[in-house]
Amino acid sequence: MSEVTKTMGQAVKVMGEKEGKYLTFSLAGEEYGIGILKIKEIIGMMPITPIPRTPSYVKGVINLRGKVIPVVDLRLKFEMEEISYTERTCIIVVETRGEAGSVLIGIVVDSVSEVLNIRGSEIEETPAFGARLDTDYILGMAKRDGGVKILLDIDKVLGNETIEVVREAA
Repeated sequence: MSEVTKTMGQAVKVMGEKEGKYLTFSLAGEEYGIGILKIKEIIGMMPITPIPRTPSYVKGVINLRGKVIPVVDLRLKFEMEEISYTERTCIIVVETRGEAGSVLIGIVVDSVSEVLNIRGSEIEETPAFGARLDTDYILGMAKRDGGVKILLDIDKVLGNETIEVVREAA
């Protein structure tokens, strides 16, 4: 088997592993997706209790049925412009894994779109933007309906550093 065929076969296998159901949502007019198995629930905006001395993207904590859950604004985490929350703004509660185990974190998004079943053939590798840009948190790019949805690895988006910050805050 030639090296090209072997490499293509590995790429197809990797994309096949990434196929599945994704919850899609909007941030600053762009569409993103998170694997549905990471999603615990979607809730409307509710009062967030700020925590002093945390990074700006950590909005605080919420009380969800007696459980304290830290909340991260994904716009701020991605260094996008902060906007006022609207009636479409939601908190997606995700279960993420870090070095210290599993933790529930709420992420604020502009709006939730839909759940899509994305096939491996619709997913392309993340383009190389050069060595100076870290894109490890992107699983791939899903081509759907003439557009592109950025599929996120939420564990890497939030990362061990963020998980430790929110764990200490909660």
